[in-house]
Amino acid sequence: MTDARLRHGRASLALSFFAQGVAFALLVTRIPAIQDRYGISDGLLPAFLAAVPVLAGVASVVTERLVRRVRPSVVLRWAQPVVLLALLGVAAGDEIWQAALALGVFGLAVGALDASMNMLGVSLQRAYGRSIMLGFHATYSLGGIAGASLAWVGAHWHLSLLVWYLPVAAVLLPAALIGSRWYADGERAAPVEAQDAGKRTGVAFTLLLPLCLVMTFAYIGDSTVSNWSAKYLQDVLGSSEELATVPYNAYMVTTLLGRAVGDLGVRRFGAVAVVRCGTVLAAAGFGVVAVAPGAWVGILGFTMLGLGLCVIVPQTFAAAGRRAVESGDPGASDAAVARLNVFNYVGFLVGSPLVGALGDAWSYRWAMVVPMVLVLVTLRYARSFGAEPAGYGGVHERPRVVDVGRGGNEV
Repeated sequence: MTDARLRHGRASLALSFFAQGVAFALLVTRIPAIQDRYGISDGLLPAFLAAVPVLAGVASVVTERLVRRVRPSVVLRWAQPVVLLALLGVAAGDEIWQAALALGVFGLAVGALDASMNMLGVSLQRAYGRSIMLGFHATYSLGGIAGASLAWVGAHWHLSLLVWYLPVAAVLLPAALIGSRWYADGERAAPVEAQDAGKRTGVAFTLLLPLCLVMTFAYIGDSTVSNWSAKYLQDVLGSSEELATVPYNAYMVTTLLGRAVGDLGVRRFGAVAVVRCGTVLAAAGFGVVAVAPGAWVGILGFTMLGLGLCVIVPQTFAAAGRRAVESGDPGASDAAVARLNVFNYVGFLVGSPLVGALGDAWSYRWAMVVPMVLVLVTLRYARSFGAEPAGYGGVHERPRVVDVGRGGNEV
């Protein structure tokens, strides 16, 4: 790929990550409004919410097979508009079956979008020869902050979902379609028909298993913050309702900051060191939350969590791509990313119910110890993120910069 194509591909993919961050935040932060609009009962709501990640996981598996035939950029080009249109569908209906249909389409499109976005990110990082994955996820975090802020404005002014979602989609939809012209795919494996009989493009699941566990535990930690931080601060640490909204905001901001500078850390110290530091910081954050005597110490713990967890997921995708390429099949990178992406949704599904059940049966302070221990398991598998020291040595690599991977063809 030429330097210009790489730069254009990087910018257009960053826009895609940003748009997805906005769309997802607009959905999850207005769940109460969606529930009221359709009259979804408290008993039925968990089924609706669980259906989204379940369908996303199914779509991620399907995407693994689809990209054997078409490029990931093609999948992403059409999945993103469907996500935005499904978001409008959630806002436009008034019957419960319409909500179910719109959320189902949203879940399927999100699974294809997440998988294809990260496939392109991994292949671009390989082409660049240096760490850039954290930067893509930083733009996702920025989009999440923007989407949550827009949702707050809509709620503050009592705007209907459609009135508020429509102008956002009117901006993001054409921007994403125009930007998709510059998506840059990486190397492709030989067509399936041309491969040796009996062989499949992919990488053995046993090689990915450590990274799948890391991804699951990271999202258990993430879902703990998103679902329980406000309740924990208010019910356990005795904060006001207003102050209870601060931990998640602090978590999102520190996630953005950590990812914005994370690539520099990977280039300087290597992915293994960055993941280890992030793991220890995240575990320490859970520990601070568990023993916090008051609200502000609890907020400090959730802030530490943001800085720690933010580096793990992007580097897990990057490590999966590197392991796939080491198997000798460049096309296996896409399959590895799609399989790993499923465990994003597994962690999301497991995390919130797990902490809730432990909190009710035991105590919410002790419940915070469980994700702390699970996150610490990442230390056991840290070597899976690359050899140290390691550098690409490719034509795009800057002098004296250290990065994950050991050769010009690795992630």
